[in-house]
Amino acid sequence: MDWEALNIIHLDMDAFYAAVEELDNPSLKGKPVIVGGTSKRGIVTTANYEARKYGIHSAMPLFQARQRCPHGIYLPTRRDRYSEVSKEVFNILYEITDLVEKLSIDEAFLDVSDVDQTPLEIVNYIRKKVKDEIGLTMSFGISYNKFLAKLASDWEKPEGLTIITEDMVPEILLPLPVRKVYGIGRKSEKKFNNIGVFTVSDMMNLSEEFLVKFLGKMGKEVYERIRGIDNRVVDPHRERKSIGTERTFKMIRDKKILRNLLKSYSNEVSEDMKVRGIVGKTINVKIKYEDFSSHTRSFTMENYTNSPSIIYDIAVELLEDLPLEQHVRLIGLSMSNLDEDLYTQMTFL
Repeated sequence: MDWEALNIIHLDMDAFYAAVEELDNPSLKGKPVIVGGTSKRGIVTTANYEARKYGIHSAMPLFQARQRCPHGIYLPTRRDRYSEVSKEVFNILYEITDLVEKLSIDEAFLDVSDVDQTPLEIVNYIRKKVKDEIGLTMSFGISYNKFLAKLASDWEKPEGLTIITEDMVPEILLPLPVRKVYGIGRKSEKKFNNIGVFTVSDMMNLSEEFLVKFLGKMGKEVYERIRGIDNRVVDPHRERKSIGTERTFKMIRDKKILRNLLKSYSNEVSEDMKVRGIVGKTINVKIKYEDFSSHTRSFTMENYTNSPSIIYDIAVELLEDLPLEQHVRLIGLSMSNLDEDLYTQMTFL
């Protein structure tokens, strides 16, 4: 195998929040563990693989999760602890190379072009060291670009390892339904289906010009990705910007009004993200009070999104966690931990 060409590794910690809970409380192993808010209106942050057998997934309302798995172990989030464990994992990654692009608390790209060991040796080293020293498992993808490495790591979980070489691309990509392709959501899928295009194999017959007209600016990226092309580099200094909105108004203390504002903000932020072709993992709600003090609450999802309904549901849950002992003069909503609208449909769990 030509390891020199396979210089990109994508890694994803398996059911990270739930795994940390099991790490700190080994009696949870083998039981369905669901991490989320503690209120009735809470949302699932992470479910371990035992819980996923019951159809539970991130961003699902907790009341639905309890209906599906009443005997599950439901735990509040401990963000400080998750950040602490994440730093331990990333310290191991930085021992190997400085070319680490952190995508989120539990996900990263590595460019190992300048590392003496083969990518497979590097993966085996990381896997063993993280499991032995920290106690967590990870899934890995190895390929010659970021798109395929990410696709590979999603292919088999937990503790998966998938390698995609250039000659494997047709075999891997051609059978995929169009909804699994970069940049294609449900509406675009219906548009493709209406013209008789159901798989990547069908899409290969479409010209770049047609796809640009059909999908807008995403058309060029779709044309390249279905051919296994992705020229983006691993960027360790990549800025994690945010996108959002906030407004100041006369004093408010009515949560119903604040929820209505978040509804409007969610639609606004979602539309802005879609226009820019980006998605995000972290939702932030900020409140400023009449005495000009402020509080912020954040929630990081397992998967990227720009869905207004998901943004709103989580924003409302964050609002419930903010004290309303004073009148509110400002409320803001933002999405951070951003990426191109690339992976939201690429799920093979």
